[in-house]
Amino acid sequence: MPTPCDETTATPAPRSSSLPRTLGRYAVRYGTTGVALAAASIAASASPAAADETYEVRLGDTVSHIAQRTGSTTESIRTANGLDSEYRIREGQRLTIPTAAPAPSTTSGSVAPPPSSSPAAIHRVVAGDTVSGIAARHGTTVAQMISHNGLGADALIRVGQTLSVPTGTPAPALQLVGDTFAGRTYSTDVVSAANQNKATLLSMTVPSKDEMRQIVRDTAVAHGVDPALALAVATQESGFDQRAVSPANAIGTMQVIPTSGDWASDIVGRELNLLDARDNVTAGVAILGRLVATSPTLDAAIAGYYQGQASVRNNGMYDDTRRYVANVQTLAAKNR
Repeated sequence: MPTPCDETTATPAPRSSSLPRTLGRYAVRYGTTGVALAAASIAASASPAAADETYEVRLGDTVSHIAQRTGSTTESIRTANGLDSEYRIREGQRLTIPTAAPAPSTTSGSVAPPPSSSPAAIHRVVAGDTVSGIAARHGTTVAQMISHNGLGADALIRVGQTLSVPTGTPAPALQLVGDTFAGRTYSTDVVSAANQNKATLLSMTVPSKDEMRQIVRDTAVAHGVDPALALAVATQESGFDQRAVSPANAIGTMQVIPTSGDWASDIVGRELNLLDARDNVTAGVAILGRLVATSPTLDAAIAGYYQGQASVRNNGMYDDTRRYVANVQTLAAKNR
């Protein structure tokens, strides 16, 4: 899996380093679950319909990005505009954006506070916070956080935002992803984030494995990366399964962790959403292309994708890395 960016070298840090860091923009973006999305959708359907908005698609937009910016959801945008299962849009296209209804007011004209059956704490959002993480620390649920603070279905929060946190009995943790990979055990926070992302992906429509294979090939060609190599990495990492999530919180077809997603975003010049199938592949291909361009050999580039370029340079390849490289090279040869 691509590992975090090393701050001193602008290349991936060793895979064996302590914990993958979670930067604010990804932590906030991914701090939700399929349960929360469903809860938010139910709440929206119970409210009077509000006037829809119109949005003109810009270069680099994805449906998930548009949903986040407008406070809508990917599924509601897809339904309102008759999009296909891959949520394809084009630059200049005008989309109808379903909007949430305003909160009902009391007879005196003031906004009614959200209902709560338990005391609430106040939390100020800092970089790295997620709604799921805040909920776990305070013994509440993501669905309650969304309801209590009037958040959108994507549970988008921002640094500096003040949240009202209902307290109560801690919700049972999701156990969709284990805590150990390749002999390494990851922290509760990392595994919790992985479980939240897994739950979200399970609640989403994603391309089939055959469709993902074609997306990987097309994206590699578009970025000037050897398609055979990109296909081999995707096969080795996930078998083209966009719903795959590892205990290290490596996400999707290309198994990219959020901090490596930040690095890939810098490479391509726009923010990438690793839960979005095309963005996930773009991230992996961009990282692979950069590693090939800056590594002394192809083997070293492949090793860097798995172990981290800085670690390979400083420590050489670990035994499991050597096996990974051999497998990828074999798969790449079959793809040519």
